[in-house]
Amino acid sequence: MRSLIHRRLTEVGERLKTLREELRVIDEQLAQLNEEAADLELRALVSETPLAGREAVEAQRHASAMGRRRSDVVASIAQLEAKQDELLDRLIGSAG
Repeated sequence: MRSLIHRRLTEVGERLKTLREELRVIDEQLAQLNEEAADLELRALVSETPLAGREAVEAQRHASAMGRRRSDVVASIAQLEAKQDELLDRLIGSAG
């Protein structure tokens, strides 16, 4: 039983490590996408051309999609942290 818990803890820990790295990359990309979307929105306001407006809308869509992915990753991390806590509690409980 303890070895199964250890194995599952290792698996959860590796998945958490992967997701935290993915979150770090997403945060960098999201910052850049938000900056680009803001720049294109400003250009669209200044130029008042349909093309500039479409580019701004498309950039905002990309930033929004990345924001949704970030939310998904954050939720997955929270779930895995809860699972990790549960497994640790079970491990401690089986030791006594």
